[in-house]
Amino acid sequence: MNNNDYYSKLGGLPPQTELLSSKAVFTTAYAVIPRSVMTDIVTSVLPHWTGTRAWVLSRPLSGFSETFSQYVMEVQPGGGSDRPEPEKRAEAVLFVVEGEMIVELDGNSHALRAGSFAYLPAGSVWRLKNGGSTAAKFHWIRKAFQEVEGLEPPPAIVTHEDQHPISAMPDTDGRWGTTRFIDPADVRYDMHVNIVTLEPGAVIPFMETHVMEHGLYVLEGKAVYRLNKDWVEVEAGDFMWLRSFCPQACYAGGPGRFRYLLYKDVNRHMTLW
Repeated sequence: MNNNDYYSKLGGLPPQTELLSSKAVFTTAYAVIPRSVMTDIVTSVLPHWTGTRAWVLSRPLSGFSETFSQYVMEVQPGGGSDRPEPEKRAEAVLFVVEGEMIVELDGNSHALRAGSFAYLPAGSVWRLKNGGSTAAKFHWIRKAFQEVEGLEPPPAIVTHEDQHPISAMPDTDGRWGTTRFIDPADVRYDMHVNIVTLEPGAVIPFMETHVMEHGLYVLEGKAVYRLNKDWVEVEAGDFMWLRSFCPQACYAGGPGRFRYLLYKDVNRHMTLW
């Protein structure tokens, strides 16, 4: 039974009395898009989708994060798409945070609910439909797949968080762990989307500085996150976007646990041109 919380309260408009101050920031090393920014006026409507709107959280930008794009999708009852993906090279991860929907993948139907995860290989033929009575919301992460000569393409994955126990990080007494939907040793995949969980008081105790780009969407709780030279308070519904080599660390102050959906590019040589 899934007892996890997945933040999904997007949309609406702030009142005219709201102050303009915000923790929204865009720097040369990172960006923070707080949940207060994700209002009705910043949504996008996509071709070949009906009853659907999207909050675009990231897109490749020259000189910044360049490997991925991430949306939060809201599909109303009866909505969806028979032609969701316009790019043949694009692989995708779907992670459901609210409601239910059906994904038809290469002729097979899969019922997805909050906590469901789907990896859709590049070139997949897939469709999505909300046949329920309430809106469905999910994260859609898109990346151009990097083929490797002599390496077979990765297969599709459709699963649920309930089927993946948290793997504790070494020497943390289980206070910091990762839910992995893709085997980290399987080099057929060139992207991972995980859930990171920190219990109250847990820390990432060093300044991670690495080549992987990140998208971090806070699913639950709050924490103080170190981004480059700044400490930033984040909470459920906030999104962080980190370019390669941006130093990062975290302190989960509580009172509840802190969880985020994490994208990173992996398992490929660096392009030299």
